[in-house]
Amino acid sequence: MLSKSTRLWLGLIVAISLLSLASACGNKEGDEGEDTGTTTGKTYTAKGNEGTISGTVSYNGAAPEAKKIDTSADSVCTSKSPNLTTEEWVVKDGKLANTYVYIKDGTLADGSKINDYTFAAPSAPATLDQNGCHYKPHVLGVVVNQAINITNSDPTTHNIHFTPKNNPDWNQSQPNGAAPLQHKLARAEVLVPVKCNQHPWMKSYVAVTKHPFFAVSAEDGTFTIKGVPPGKYTVVAWHEGGVTGTEKPMEVTVAASGAAKADFTFGSSAALRGQPSSLPMLEAIEFPMLAKH
Repeated sequence: MLSKSTRLWLGLIVAISLLSLASACGNKEGDEGEDTGTTTGKTYTAKGNEGTISGTVSYNGAAPEAKKIDTSADSVCTSKSPNLTTEEWVVKDGKLANTYVYIKDGTLADGSKINDYTFAAPSAPATLDQNGCHYKPHVLGVVVNQAINITNSDPTTHNIHFTPKNNPDWNQSQPNGAAPLQHKLARAEVLVPVKCNQHPWMKSYVAVTKHPFFAVSAEDGTFTIKGVPPGKYTVVAWHEGGVTGTEKPMEVTVAASGAAKADFTFGSSAALRGQPSSLPMLEAIEFPMLAKH
C-alpha cells in the first residue's frame, strides 16, 4: 500500500509527463508546417531538350448558366461590380476557362520519376488580387514555397482565408489601402480553396505543386506547359465541381524538344455535384483576424 505522499509524487510525475508529451506533439505539428515537401528529391537540371504540352479545354453541351450574385450587403461591391456573376463554369464558344492542367506523375526518358526531383520556387511572386469583390485570378498555380502576394484593390475590407487540407489554415483581414499580404504554401496540394469571410460569394482556388509543370486554361480554353523534360506523363485537367473537383487524366508522351498535344473535354456530367451553383448571400460581418502563420 503506497503512502499518501508517495501517491502524490506519482501523480505529479504523471501530470508532468503528460504535459511534456502534449508540448512535444504541439512542436511536432509546428515543425510539419515548415515542411517544404521537397527535401528528399534531387535537383533537376535542364538539359536544353525540354518540350511543351499544350492543348484546349472544351465544354460539351449547354454550359451551366452563370448566376447573378447578390452583393447588396456591401454597397462598395454593388457599385464596383453591379453585374457580378458566378465563375464555376466560364464557357465561351464551347471553350472552358479556369481549368488547372498539370503533370501529376510520370517517367522521364532516362527512367527517373518526375516526382523524385526538386525544383526551386520561382523568385517572382504570384499575385492574387481582390478586385470588384471577387478574386483575380479565379484559379492560380504556384510552386511549393513560392510567395503569393495578396492585394486588395477594393475600397472595402476583405478577409483572405486559405482552407487547405495539407497546409496550415491561414486567415487574415485586409482593409482598404493596406499593404499586400504575403503567404507561402509549404506542401503540395491540388487545390486549396480560398474564400473571403467578409463576402461569402468570393472564392478562388490555389494549386501548389513541387514542380512548375502546370497551366490554367485561358478564356479561349487554351493552355501551354513549358520546359517539360522528355518522358511519359499522366497529365490531369482539374475543374471545380463536386466535393473535391472533377479530374480528367490523360497519358502524354513528350519527345526531346517536342510539342505534345493534350485536349480535354468536360460536359454536363461534370456539372457541380453536391455544391450550389452560387453561394448563398450572407450578412457581411468582419471576423477577427486569426493568428498569423
